Amino acid sequence: MSEGIDGPADTPHGREHDADDERRFLAGYDPHAFAPVAVTVDVVALTIRDTVPHVLLGRRGQQPQNGRWALPGGFVRAQDGPNGPADPDLPDAALRVLTEKTPLPAELHLEQLGTYGAIDRDPRMRVVSVAYMVLAPDLPDPRTGRDTTEAAWVPWTALGHGDGARERYELAFDHARVLGDAIERARSKLEYTSLATAFLPGTFTVSALRGVYEAVWGRTLHAANFHRKIQATPGFVEDTGALAERGGAGGGRRARLYRAGGAALLHPPLLRGAP
Repeated sequence: MSEGIDGPADTPHGREHDADDERRFLAGYDPHAFAPVAVTVDVVALTIRDTVPHVLLGRRGQQPQNGRWALPGGFVRAQDGPNGPADPDLPDAALRVLTEKTPLPAELHLEQLGTYGAIDRDPRMRVVSVAYMVLAPDLPDPRTGRDTTEAAWVPWTALGHGDGARERYELAFDHARVLGDAIERARSKLEYTSLATAFLPGTFTVSALRGVYEAVWGRTLHAANFHRKIQATPGFVEDTGALAERGGAGGGRRARLYRAGGAALLHPPLLRGAP
């Protein structure tokens, strides 16, 4: 790159980056020139316990929203401090706050759900939250953290979602909206992705997989039709060649065991409205 009389030559897309000029700019930059905004993470942890879908909640033990139930969450650690080191990235912060509530398995599904930044969502200050959704099988009983008095796996139906649903928990901040978005995301993605296997252990039966769909969608599926659709969806599951340790109810023959087949997208999809 040739140099111009007054500095770096122009490039087709503008002037070449000047590192010295950037250092001078940053040296004089005032970080207080704009109103501060805090960043938090909230985690919607979903699992299925005894064939019923549950979400992890904790009862807040301090203000604001003291006494209300909330999703696991917290402020992103911008720098090292007395409570621990800085969070390298937002997914690390999400896993940190979730680990404070429950031990996590080596394999789990983590994805970003959305960003929530309404001006009045937190009474303390302008707080923008990046929400994550975590799916894992058989997560253990939770423990309370520094700012919670209780922690529990709560059925979706107790939060106004699913058949016979009735709201029995008052959620803090805008967590009812975040939870609703996560549940709809999970229900939708079961149609066209292999997300259902994230609720299951490494090997499973087709009936267990069907149970995930029935629990998340809140409807009963025809067993034979479901089995045919699973077999007709390339890459969804693969046969391990092994059998379950026990037979079905009534002493039936042992079912075949499958594992996730590696396909991310399902074609054809499994539609909620299909018989």
